[in-house]
Amino acid sequence: MVLEAPVFTIEAALLAEQFGVHRIELCSDFGEGGETPSAGALLYLKEKLRIPIFVMIRPRGGDFVYTPDELEVMKRDIQILKSFGADGFVFGLLDQDGHVDREACKVLIEAAEGSPCTFHRAFDICRNKKEAIETLISLGFKRILTSGGKNTVAEGMTNILSYLEQAGERIIIMPGGGSKPEHIPLLNEENMLKEIHASCKSYRQSESKFVHTDVRLSKEPKAFERVLTIDKHLVEAFFKKMG
Repeated sequence: MVLEAPVFTIEAALLAEQFGVHRIELCSDFGEGGETPSAGALLYLKEKLRIPIFVMIRPRGGDFVYTPDELEVMKRDIQILKSFGADGFVFGLLDQDGHVDREACKVLIEAAEGSPCTFHRAFDICRNKKEAIETLISLGFKRILTSGGKNTVAEGMTNILSYLEQAGERIIIMPGGGSKPEHIPLLNEENMLKEIHASCKSYRQSESKFVHTDVRLSKEPKAFERVLTIDKHLVEAFFKKMG
């Protein structure tokens, strides 16, 4: 079973490999749920890491209905990041009616030129999940990241199990979104679970010796005081349940 960790900092990416994570999803902007990271971050990590690096392709936060201009940027990001060594790509595009945007997805899959593509949690707000699974299989996606159409894996557990059954061997259903080690035995009761997506995130205290108490540049009240990283003990807890 594969453990994929979304990472939002260089520190978390480096530690993820050190702690045994099999693959990372490289993102920026944790507050928005992930956006396209910098080319510099990917280049640096490709020099340092041996594990695969899948890259989030998302030009902004908010919805997943993109303009032609945004789609062109996403296409160029894939082309650039592929040339810098990205091992795979993660994106999700919907039409105005809540269905998978087939034509837009085709553009990005073609830009990926054979690199594996994951359809992210835009899937969870699709109008019809069963239909979406068949569409994504036909488009050539390798996996779907999902919390079961709910806010967390715990809430969407029953739905995830039905997606695993529907997908079979045709596409990987990768649970993610509030994943916890204790979810694994429940998700794998039919021995169909192949991959799990979990941030195993934690925060460490900032090394800054000065904190300006009157200025906030983030919605997070303690943004200047802590750094997002990854928790070794959580990673180990996942591996223990994965067997």
